[in-house]
Amino acid sequence: MGKFTELTDLELMQQIANFESRALEELYDRYSPLLYTIIKKIVMDESTAEKVLVDVFVIVWRKTSKFDFRHGNVYSWLVTLARNKAVDTLRRSRNSLSASQVYDDDYEDYFIIPTFLPDMDSLDLNTAMSLQPKVERALSKLTDTQKYVLHLAYYEGYTIDEIADKLNVPVETVRSKVMNALHSFRDNLTKE
Repeated sequence: MGKFTELTDLELMQQIANFESRALEELYDRYSPLLYTIIKKIVMDESTAEKVLVDVFVIVWRKTSKFDFRHGNVYSWLVTLARNKAVDTLRRSRNSLSASQVYDDDYEDYFIIPTFLPDMDSLDLNTAMSLQPKVERALSKLTDTQKYVLHLAYYEGYTIDEIADKLNVPVETVRSKVMNALHSFRDNLTKE
């Protein structure tokens, strides 16, 4: 197992693409605590969070070919994959329309598997963890309204239309609030 602990995340993904199960085990050991925390914050239920975490690593095993090896952003890909899977699970549990939509490979490829722009900055687990205090300070500077709309969108998986319905405000107001919150967060983070 020692061989795999020394590999980078990208090298592990390359090994997983070659169906090396020990590489998947190492990736799980590195990322499961972080991914579980994200998933649990979204789905709230411990047993559901555990199931979603397993599903995420099954997807990694089956769909590594969907990962962009040229840009190698493993951290962002895994975090986004876990978030997408958790949000989909949450939506399916709360919305009969989502639950009735067939979950097949095409659905998974379109709604669950992350896609990023090629010029996106790469981020690794250690760098992300070192940035955590700055991100938390940047978030703390947002207004309560900005925090709430971002929470509804990111952690509760609501669409702009659903947030508008929930808050009983026009869609354009919600869209504006979300955009302002994201811009403020970016500006706060840049200042950090």
